[in-house]
Amino acid sequence: MKKLSRKQIIGILCAVVALVAVVSVIVVDRGEAAEFVPYAQFAQWVDEGLVREVAIGDTLVMAFQLHSSENLYETSNPRNPALTEQLLLAGVDVVEQGAFVGITSLLPFVLLGGVFFFAFRAMSKNSGKGAMALNVTATDVSQSKIGFQSVAGNVEAKDMVSDVVDFIKNPDKYARYGARMPRGMIFYGPPGTGKTLMARAIAGEAGVPFFAVSGSDFVQMYVGVGAGRVRELFKKAREAGRAVIFIDEIDAVGKTRTSGASGGNDERDQTLNALLTEMSGFEGTEGIVVIAATNRLDTLDEALLRPGRFDRQVEIALPDLVGRESILQAHANGKPIEKSVDLARLAKQTVFFSGAMLENLLNEAAINAAKSGKETIGQAEVDKAFYTVIAGSEKADRSGIKDKERRITAYHEGGHALATKLLSPENSVAKITIIPSTKGAGGFCLNLPPDKMYYTKAELECQAISLLAGRAAEEVVFGAENVTTGASNDIQRVNALVKDYVTKYGMSNKLGLATATGEVADQICRETVNQLYEKAAELVRRHKDKLDKIADALLEKETLNEDELDLLLA
Repeated sequence: MKKLSRKQIIGILCAVVALVAVVSVIVVDRGEAAEFVPYAQFAQWVDEGLVREVAIGDTLVMAFQLHSSENLYETSNPRNPALTEQLLLAGVDVVEQGAFVGITSLLPFVLLGGVFFFAFRAMSKNSGKGAMALNVTATDVSQSKIGFQSVAGNVEAKDMVSDVVDFIKNPDKYARYGARMPRGMIFYGPPGTGKTLMARAIAGEAGVPFFAVSGSDFVQMYVGVGAGRVRELFKKAREAGRAVIFIDEIDAVGKTRTSGASGGNDERDQTLNALLTEMSGFEGTEGIVVIAATNRLDTLDEALLRPGRFDRQVEIALPDLVGRESILQAHANGKPIEKSVDLARLAKQTVFFSGAMLENLLNEAAINAAKSGKETIGQAEVDKAFYTVIAGSEKADRSGIKDKERRITAYHEGGHALATKLLSPENSVAKITIIPSTKGAGGFCLNLPPDKMYYTKAELECQAISLLAGRAAEEVVFGAENVTTGASNDIQRVNALVKDYVTKYGMSNKLGLATATGEVADQICRETVNQLYEKAAELVRRHKDKLDKIADALLEKETLNEDELDLLLA
C-alpha cells in the first residue's frame, strides 16, 4: 500500500472534521424545524398582538415568533409591499429574511462546499492531467466521404493543397528527392468561406485521422495547462501515424508576443512556445501536417509564419461568380427546387456572400416553402430569403408609419437609386423598397457591384456620392433643417471609405501618396466628404424630376425592381 504523505494525512483529517461539523449542524437544525401555519391564522395572531417578530424576504414563506413561545413558525409570504408597514403599526418587529433564520440552514452547505473546493484544489495540483486534459479524439472523415468534391469553388486553394495530400499518402516518395513535407499551413480569409471544410477535405482525400481543436481549448488561467494540452495533441497524432491536425482560430494563442515580462501573458506565451517546439520536433517524413485557420493573419506571431513552421499561407477567399454558382448548385442538391429558379441570376446578386451565407440563403428558402406548405421551393421563396438575409424580414404591421415618414423614406432611397443608375450603370439596383424591416431599416436600396479585382479612383468617388445621395435628397426636397437620422449608416460607410481613399489608397489630390495620420489626415477626410456631398446634392438638383418619379412610384407600390426602375428613368 502506498504510504500517505503528511499533506495528504492533514487533508483527510480536515475533511473528516468538516463532515462531522456538517452532520452535527444538520442534526441540530432538524431539531429546530419550523411549524407551518395558514396565513389567516397568522393574520389573526397579528390582530390579537401575539406576534413578536417576523422575518420578511423574497422567499415563498416567511418565519415568525410569538411572545409566548420560543418556537419558530412559518407561513405563506404574500409579497405585499405594504405588509411591513402594517406589521410595524401593529407593534411587530420586522427583520430581513435570514437575519435569525436561514444562516443555520445554509451553514451545512457552506461547509460542504468548502470541503469540495479544497478537495478539488488538491486533486488539480496532484493530478493536472485529469480534469485539465484536452480529451480530443480523431475523426475518420474518410467514412463520411468528404473530399475535394465536397468543396465547391476555391479552385486556387485546392490547387495549392493538392500536393500535400500526396505528401501525406506517400512521404517516402518525396524523401528520395530530399523534399520535406510542409509542416504546417495557415488558412486565412473572411468567416464562413470554408476553411474548416477544406482541412477536413485534405484529411478525407489522404484517408488519415483528423484531429480538430480550437485555439481557445489551449487558453486556460492555469499556467502550463495549455502547453500540456499542445503536447498531448501532438502525442496522439504521432500515435495515429499519419494525421491532419486542425487548429481553428489559432489567433487565440498565436498572437504577436509582447516584449517585456510585465506586458505579456505567461500562459499564452508558454502555449505558443510549446506549439512552436512541437512543430519543429517532428520529421517531414512522418506524414503529419498541421493546418491552422484564422480571420486575422496580421495579428499572428512572426515565429509561427516562418518557413519550417507554417510553411504555406493559403487564402480561402470569398467565392467569385463561378464559385458562387457552384456552391449554390451543391447546396441545392437534395432540395425540391423548381426548375424555374435561376441560380445563375442568384449568383450574380450575391456579391460578397460567403459559402456559409449562400448555404443559409437556400436553407431560409426551404424554410419559407415549408411554412407556406408548398411542395417545392420556388423563385418567390428564394427572393424572400435573399432579402431577409440582406435586410431582415419585412415588418407585418406598418399602420404606425406616418405619411410624412413614408415620403421622406421614398425620397431618401430614391436618391440612392438615382445616383447609382446615373454614376455607376454597371451596378445592379436589384430592389428598392420603403417597407421597414425587422433589422431596423426604414427601407433600402440594394446596390450590387460587379465582381472586380480593383476599383478606380472615379469608381470610389461615385460609390461615395451614391451613399450620400440619400441625405442629399432629403435636404434638397425637405430643406436643410428637416434632414433625418436615416442616413446614419450611410455616413459611417462613407467616412470609412473616404478614410481608405485618403490614407490607404493615396488618391487624395492634397495628401497624395503620403501616409499621414492624425489631424492632417482627418482634416483632408472632412474636406473630401464635404466635396463629395456637394456633388451628390448638385446631382439631385439637376435630376429632381427623375427623383420625383421614383419617389411617387415607391409611395404607390412600396417596392420597385430593376426593370421598373429602368422604365422610370428611360
